[in-house]
Amino acid sequence: MHRRVHLVVAVLILAVSTAPAFALTCPPGPGFERWLEDFKQEAAAQGISQATIKSALRGMTFDPGIVARDRRQSFFAQSFLDFSRKLATLNRVQSGQNQIAKHRPTFDAVEKQHGVPASVIAAFWALESDFGVGMGNLPVLRSLASLAYDCRRSDMFRFELTEALRIIDRGDLTPDEMIGSWAGELGQTQFLPSHYYKHAVDYDGDGRRNLMKSAPDIIASSAAFLVSLGWIRGQPWLEEVRVPANLDWAQADLAVQHPRSYWANAGVTRADGRPLASDAMPASLLLLMGRKGPAFLAYPNFHAYLKWNQSLNYATTAAYLATRIDGASAMSRAGTDVTVLTSDQLKELQSLLVQRGLKQGEIDGKLGAATRGAVKAAQVKLGLPADSYPTLDLIERLRALH
Repeated sequence: MHRRVHLVVAVLILAVSTAPAFALTCPPGPGFERWLEDFKQEAAAQGISQATIKSALRGMTFDPGIVARDRRQSFFAQSFLDFSRKLATLNRVQSGQNQIAKHRPTFDAVEKQHGVPASVIAAFWALESDFGVGMGNLPVLRSLASLAYDCRRSDMFRFELTEALRIIDRGDLTPDEMIGSWAGELGQTQFLPSHYYKHAVDYDGDGRRNLMKSAPDIIASSAAFLVSLGWIRGQPWLEEVRVPANLDWAQADLAVQHPRSYWANAGVTRADGRPLASDAMPASLLLLMGRKGPAFLAYPNFHAYLKWNQSLNYATTAAYLATRIDGASAMSRAGTDVTVLTSDQLKELQSLLVQRGLKQGEIDGKLGAATRGAVKAAQVKLGLPADSYPTLDLIERLRALH
């Protein structure tokens, strides 16, 4: 998340990665060496030991390639079904089940302590690194220093660099062990240093919180982090459902919660057609590809997924993968006939929504929460099914408005 792999147009990669370093940072300002000396003084003032500052930052250099990665516009049109098919694979389902069997006593003890099911942790573990196979191969301290020196998110990464030094100071990792992603994430479930420092747990009792190699530490730390994100013991997180054709589509929104009995009375059933539990459990109806696509009931625990990673596609895929590891059937093929707008079509739609006073903000060709909300407002205004999913018909109707 953290952690996503996107396709990038080759020309853009070349143009950004070969640009001079000064074009990627924020002039005027000190050179990197001067900036680094100032940062060392700041770190010392915040209680970082001189031994850690010297061992971690001696010989540190700026990496323009890291900043280039942060600046890339890597969006491409990809539906939730395409995204989930690539990531929530049968291999990951089986690997997750195997890891749970391998570490069953630890998973059971952690669930008893924190209330987070094994399948939920295993799904994140699979998506973030395939159980340690893909943690990244870059020096995290250099990545963090480069991003902290750059202007785009300097305050955030300056803080993360300081937290990485605290991890070293505490004795959890050495600088040489801090190999990870270009964005500075660490370990097999890819924690930012601030999350690592605050939530990592020494569950194997060796005196170190080691999320690079220790399975007990990884499992317990991931559970502790999820609890900090609001995980509720004993409650579900996501359930695929089947929806009727005559539903009040405006109710399908993560911002709208109803008791599960409301959805049952509205004709929503489990994916296999069996009735829902008709109880007071709050749930939102989630339609990532509109009323013709896959449908899920998202329970309060789903919001912990969105706090782990704000991408709705990623959060839903992680939650769905956990249900599959738990034994749920594969997703139905609903949505195969849904048209997915291209980035250019989405930009036109966003521009039309802005012109009609239905949207504010950037025109970026991305289907985020703000665009979904604006689409819903437009659908309501035009008397269309308000399922928050953009269509070519909606574009044509907005063009015709004066």
